[in-house]
Amino acid sequence: MTKISAQKILERKSNPLGGEKIICLTAYTFPMAKILDEHCDIILVGDSLGMTIYGLQNTIEVSLEMMINHGKAVMRAVKKSLVVVDLPFGTYEKSPKQALESAQKVISETGCDAIKIETSRDLVATVKFLVDNKINVMGHVGLLPQQVVEMNGYRYQGRDENSAKEILETAKLIEKAGAFSLVIEAVPADLATKITQALSIPTIGIGASAECDGQVLVIDDLLGLNQEFKPRFVSRYENLAEKISAAVTKFSVDVKAKKFPAKENLI
Repeated sequence: MTKISAQKILERKSNPLGGEKIICLTAYTFPMAKILDEHCDIILVGDSLGMTIYGLQNTIEVSLEMMINHGKAVMRAVKKSLVVVDLPFGTYEKSPKQALESAQKVISETGCDAIKIETSRDLVATVKFLVDNKINVMGHVGLLPQQVVEMNGYRYQGRDENSAKEILETAKLIEKAGAFSLVIEAVPADLATKITQALSIPTIGIGASAECDGQVLVIDDLLGLNQEFKPRFVSRYENLAEKISAAVTKFSVDVKAKKFPAKENLI
């Protein structure tokens, strides 16, 4: 399989047929990344792992070391997909230099293809600095989970004229700074569509518009593994939590009934 590059993702936008939709899912482990690689254009090692893997209340406590360890596991499995790793809270906001040091550490230790940063207007200069230093950057506007406390929870953004204008203008600045793609999270569909039409880089929606150039979901949400966290914009394609529980119940019954195979039949 031919490895997908950031340039190939960027070229999806300029396709005269409108571009094939970009498929992006999160992965944090070797087995999951190996499964997803066949189906995805982009695999995101998201800081959502703080909640899905470590049981944290939000992503704020995620460390650079966590991201690197999971990034390494994913990179060992991936042959085709572009792998993007989130820079976690507190590792890039202080200054462009801090962001570059964090990005270089992640890339050098994992071998990933790009990094993603949650991009408010005051971080546009950081995006440019990273790009100028040969880092592939995926931007992120709308709902910014690392700022969930300041945003008063996981709420849709851009509902009023002023905030919608701010998100649109920030998206344009991120493009100008050199990002190769942009995640748009939890904004009204008309705003996400407007951003998509205004930019020459691909947009990847989550809780945004079907008109975005691609879509991303947290794999645990797609598979129904997280029973507590149920954002209304998440489409569940399976309910593995129930299936896992049923399988464990059967295992428990077999253990109690001594229905295990004899040792000589085990491989």
